[in-house]
Amino acid sequence: MFVRTATASTTAAALLGAGALLLPADRPEAPERQDAPVVVAHRGASGYAPENTLAAVDAADALGIEWVENDVHRTRDGVLVVLHDNDLKRTTDAEQVYPDRAPWAVKDFTAAELAKLDAGSWFGERFAGARVPTLTQFLHRMERNRQKLLLEIKSPATYPGIERDIIRVLGRSGWLDRSHVRSRLVIQSFGADSVKTVHSLRPDITTGFLGTPAVADLPSYAAFTDQINPSYATIGADYVAAVQRLKGPHGKRLRVNTWTVNKAADAVKARDYGVDGIITNFPDVVRDATS
Repeated sequence: MFVRTATASTTAAALLGAGALLLPADRPEAPERQDAPVVVAHRGASGYAPENTLAAVDAADALGIEWVENDVHRTRDGVLVVLHDNDLKRTTDAEQVYPDRAPWAVKDFTAAELAKLDAGSWFGERFAGARVPTLTQFLHRMERNRQKLLLEIKSPATYPGIERDIIRVLGRSGWLDRSHVRSRLVIQSFGADSVKTVHSLRPDITTGFLGTPAVADLPSYAAFTDQINPSYATIGADYVAAVQRLKGPHGKRLRVNTWTVNKAADAVKARDYGVDGIITNFPDVVRDATS
């Protein structure tokens, strides 16, 4: 599913300065290498900007990274928002703004309440005032940047029907046309039932299962998912090959995208295992190590 476009190396220091991200004027393309895994910016380029914010999306874009991974929850009033944790404590100032709202679960707040939170200061002063984006805002920014999305449904059991809600927002934002579905969108989850639901609602969408199923169980996953996306710590070359020997629901071989790989040496090992993609907080480091 992933198609990689090689880009010139860019240092993080050149990207972040005076509180702003500077986009390179030119991105010369190098010949595509079949053996180089696709690089996916984990929660955006979260090594350089606060995760899952629009700043992290732009940081990935400034590095020339096309694919961005994100995490989606639903607010109390039904708005889809982009945030990793089930609660707001780690990446926002919710405890200060709403001191009487413990345990600060995302599902207990309205979208308007979330919009008041600072989701950037925890990472660095230059990002003070960054907000928790709605999925719609996130999609619009990625469309502006011409990026591609690996969307993770977080804690689907907490949000019954969230798969249908996500598909509705994707459609309203123009992300379910043929171009996006064929080459710019993957939906994944740790919940097998959630992945099955997405596949049943929109069989044309590429799906991924997050985890490392036993080799004997892989054929059952191949009935509803196109990708097996495991933790780097759980795989080796034999496991990757076992996944790739199978074909998914679209008649193409299953792909393997591993997470979260942040060191150059580990990225090289993952590449040598034969993975199709690497999900990382430092996409420039992984790209440069594996290209």
